[in-house]
Amino acid sequence: MNRSNPQKKTDVDLTSFNTLGVSAVANNFVDVECPKDLYELYEGGFFEHDCPFVLGGGSNILFLENPAQPILKVSIKGKDIIEDSSGRLKVKIGAGENWHEFVTWAVKNNYGSVENLALIPGTVGAAPIQNIGAYGVELDEVFDSLELFDMRDGIFKTFQKEECRFGYRDSIFKKALKRVVVVTRVTLNLTTENHQIEDSYKSLQSYLSEKRITEPSIKDIYEAVIDIRRSKLPDPNLIGNAGSFFKNPIINRKQFEELHKRYDEMPFYELNSEEIKIPAAWLIEKTGWKGKRIGDVGTYKNQALVIVNHGNATGSEIFSFSKKIQHSVFEEFGIELVPEVNIVE
Repeated sequence: MNRSNPQKKTDVDLTSFNTLGVSAVANNFVDVECPKDLYELYEGGFFEHDCPFVLGGGSNILFLENPAQPILKVSIKGKDIIEDSSGRLKVKIGAGENWHEFVTWAVKNNYGSVENLALIPGTVGAAPIQNIGAYGVELDEVFDSLELFDMRDGIFKTFQKEECRFGYRDSIFKKALKRVVVVTRVTLNLTTENHQIEDSYKSLQSYLSEKRITEPSIKDIYEAVIDIRRSKLPDPNLIGNAGSFFKNPIINRKQFEELHKRYDEMPFYELNSEEIKIPAAWLIEKTGWKGKRIGDVGTYKNQALVIVNHGNATGSEIFSFSKKIQHSVFEEFGIELVPEVNIVE
């Protein structure tokens, strides 16, 4: 195996490496540009004492303070079509590729199945870890497999879909394999013809109706999702944020029916006969937190689910603010909001 030379740095300012714009400093920072870099690090004993925090696009993390563990930045690039037949296409993407740029590339080439996931921040490698989803589509629906590096034994492995144990914004990589593996490449299944259009979300239907689009293409869905997201979500280049800070909670039918008697206007989505998903943004707004600000921390004026950094908020200040929201929602509804962002202590 050819050896490479991963770049090791000290005292790296992480402000530009997280979309919340929180100031933090890494005393041990390594940028990985190809999978062989990971083998080189393993051979050099990099993983012996403390598994590093794996950093992608920094769009789903909150640094509470300067991280004690090493930071491993994944910058592996590349897109390779490995199968193209019968209207189906398999594409292998480097974990360091920007997710939205990949979706844009797919739509421009008339490759369908990921258009509903446009403008989700982050990298391709982070997508399966979080099992990202939006507007009626989740990553696991298009997922084929991924390649990873196990930091414990220095071996590259391939995981098929069933091995990833996908759930709602969840996977095995957030549980049993948390912080012990590095995703290097992801393979997805796309379509090249007879695309299955997913436009069941109310906001998508309203948008298409306003535009008088009756038979939407994947490009129409892509553009609709971008416009809707931009109308609701702040640009992290203009104001620090990590997108949706909390997951949409899932409650049982009995609890839902009791709450619905008190709040008949409460929006909901039936997942199955027993589970109901409630929009976290509605819960947060109902408890008076939409647009509220404490110091440099607040919720976005157009979307209560997004916590923003108005200037120089620290990680601990943002975390404290989020705890106040959780407390209010639990007191009012008996529902526990779970952070979607990854808290790094």
